[in-house]
Amino acid sequence: MIDRTQQSFVRRCVSDILNGLSDGLTHFSGTSRAAVIFALHPDSPMMLCDPQHLLKGHEPIFKSLYLDNQAWRVNEKLQFDRTQFAEILPVKDPGLAGLLSCGGYSGSVFFQQWFTEHHPDLCSTGPTTCWLEHAVWRFSHDLANDKDLYTGISGYFLKEYATHAVRDFVIDQMNLLLGWDSPLRIYPVLDAILMISETQEEGSWPEGRLLVVDPCMLHQVDFLVKFQEELRPQLVNYKHVRKLLLTVERSGRHLVSDGRAILGICGDSLPGFSLCADFRGRQGFLKVNRSKVCSFADGRFSSTTYQAKLVQLEELLLESNLERLDSYFIFKIVVSLVHHSQKRKHGCTIVIDLNESPVHISGQSLSPPLDLRKPYMLKMTKSLAKVDGALHIGADMHLHGFACLLDGRTFAGEDLARGARYNSALRFTAEHANIIVVVVSSDRPVSVIHQGMDLHGVCTWNQQGGCFYHLDRLDYWVGL
Repeated sequence: MIDRTQQSFVRRCVSDILNGLSDGLTHFSGTSRAAVIFALHPDSPMMLCDPQHLLKGHEPIFKSLYLDNQAWRVNEKLQFDRTQFAEILPVKDPGLAGLLSCGGYSGSVFFQQWFTEHHPDLCSTGPTTCWLEHAVWRFSHDLANDKDLYTGISGYFLKEYATHAVRDFVIDQMNLLLGWDSPLRIYPVLDAILMISETQEEGSWPEGRLLVVDPCMLHQVDFLVKFQEELRPQLVNYKHVRKLLLTVERSGRHLVSDGRAILGICGDSLPGFSLCADFRGRQGFLKVNRSKVCSFADGRFSSTTYQAKLVQLEELLLESNLERLDSYFIFKIVVSLVHHSQKRKHGCTIVIDLNESPVHISGQSLSPPLDLRKPYMLKMTKSLAKVDGALHIGADMHLHGFACLLDGRTFAGEDLARGARYNSALRFTAEHANIIVVVVSSDRPVSVIHQGMDLHGVCTWNQQGGCFYHLDRLDYWVGL
């Protein structure tokens, strides 16, 4: 057993890391909770800190893994020595639905596992996993020090870890594909990408692709144009690079860099390893080879794909009385309309009417309705979505009207910070049964509204007051 002073120190370390982890991931991926389970010594009780109830509902799995089964208490490879805090022996992700995790054994913390939410719109789980890995390392480091030497800086590290997490994941991929001796430095490349993304040319945001290739891979690049060595622009010359992006704008070509200078222009064929910045106006995507790592906009990296996954809508349709195949087709129709609206950067409202006979909505009624299972009818509907007002889609997968006006009486659940389109949808669904409304705004996440409630806006976050969180024994938490 640890004394009260030591327990307070451990509680402070855990709280600092959870706060930093949650704050940092919230800026990177949207609202993100965090939790941890740990045992300081092989014979210590498993402890849990879950201030935002992230792990709620997974009690049976934790009971099975860590209480009914005590095999985790045995690790013959580990020598329990506080000076060996930096050597982390990884543990397997338990694979909990909707969660990402990372954990390990170390000389200062016998066992620890950190958790956060697996958002549905991540470009890649890689940077988030690297973030959790660093939380493991920080906790091991903090507990290796005496409490009198504790600086409390781990939380601040984790809060500002976005660029480092992206870099760590890229380095991991480089090591897998290239080995350990690459001269390519990632931090300067990431800085250049962010600076270029914020540089306008004649009032236009950058478009085009910048390919960063390790020098040992340059022989695999099929150059269309090579610049003279003494005239090659340096990558840090952001304005010059931004001008050169005009040569590959809206084409299959890439500007090629070795991480220091712009070497020339190549086609769409890629070498065995490359880092690609795909600039798409106000936003863009960072890719390793052709796989997205993260996105960037407004001078920072984030995890979003900028395409709504509409998980809440999918769940509502599956829970409805529709046949499974019908709910699938309606979901695909709505997703297609939403993504088209987002790509064209115009807002729209989509009413999904699951009633046997569609309700009457004032607007441009269609007779006969358009069958949205036919591709050319769906294409027509995408054009109709540009008109002010809502699209009215029935359970029969037909478009019954467009430019529809959603009316309803005011009620307590409105959000005055949002516009008329959003609040009209709240009012309309509050007064009509079996109606789902999807609201697409050009500057906000897509909202799925049902029964007068924004399902995306329902937050299970129950933040405790103060900076320090309570530690629970796992056996008490699962109700034993």
